[in-house]
Amino acid sequence: MKLLQEKFGEFNNQSIDSFTITNNRGVEFTCINYGCIITKIIAPDRQGNLENVALGHDTLEEYLSDTAYLGAIIGPVGGRIKNAYFELDGQTYRLDKNEKENHLHGGKKGFNRIIWAAEVFKKEDEAGVQFKYLSADGEGGYPGSVTIKVTYTLNNANELIIKYEAETDKKTLLTMTNHSYFNLSGNLKRDILNHTLKLKSDSFLELDQEFIPTGTILDVKKTPFDFTQERKIKSGVVSKHPQNVLVGKGYDHPFLLRSNHDEEIVLKDPESGRKIIVETDEIGVIVYSGNSINKDEIRDVPSRKYLGMCLETQGLPNSIHFPSFPSVVIDKGQKYNSITKYKFDVE
Repeated sequence: MKLLQEKFGEFNNQSIDSFTITNNRGVEFTCINYGCIITKIIAPDRQGNLENVALGHDTLEEYLSDTAYLGAIIGPVGGRIKNAYFELDGQTYRLDKNEKENHLHGGKKGFNRIIWAAEVFKKEDEAGVQFKYLSADGEGGYPGSVTIKVTYTLNNANELIIKYEAETDKKTLLTMTNHSYFNLSGNLKRDILNHTLKLKSDSFLELDQEFIPTGTILDVKKTPFDFTQERKIKSGVVSKHPQNVLVGKGYDHPFLLRSNHDEEIVLKDPESGRKIIVETDEIGVIVYSGNSINKDEIRDVPSRKYLGMCLETQGLPNSIHFPSFPSVVIDKGQKYNSITKYKFDVE
């Protein structure tokens, strides 16, 4: 295992560092302590060619102006909360409005806009970085002083493991995720329309006109949302299904997983042979096909729709407004723990 720490930039008179972890098989990832952003992931194709499979930027300045959350940790709550408020124990909490009247991905200064404390570690078969942050009571409108740890670990089995830990001194909401965009073609040679996805999921959430769950759970059967067998992403782009059309032709939907740590999410690029197997503790995954990517360029590649694929493992968005949904509330003193594992493989 190799570990390289370098200065990436400076923000608010604080140094932003990059951390590159490389395993014994040549797989590597780079992250920075601004937003815990994963800037790059290098993985082999079926011929053994090592190329980047994650969307990202080469400078801090680009990340400071980024609106696509490339590679970042999202929180306190991933996804949208309708009308930017919620109630807990009879008290109403008002959140940042950063998408029209709604709250998205933790607000104007969510965890993606934070400078985290970082500590590296290295062992014989794994290495990584642990990030820490104390979110103050009232930050972004959320109650509770919350101590958070996010740990990235790469091992020699080509697994990148993200471990989330937190504890609060007051009842609050918390469901974090990572917002990496994957493109398994390698160095963005192609878009992700011919990538295939397989999910162990029988249902997904209906969205309203603002892409917020309505509370209705829909069956995937006989729809372009049925990924119980491998399905090309472009099938949802060309689909006339109202939910595909709604989000800009494609996917931006939460799926409910019916099993965990059971190869429940598999993304493949048939041409390169690369695949990612995603396993998680979480109840759901938001499948986003990059329908709104609009930056001028990403690492010298003209940016366009469908250039990357997000697989955001987390609790269900807007669940605080639907008592029937699994809760994302954590109590005082309760320990929040979640693990998502990405295994990079070929076939």
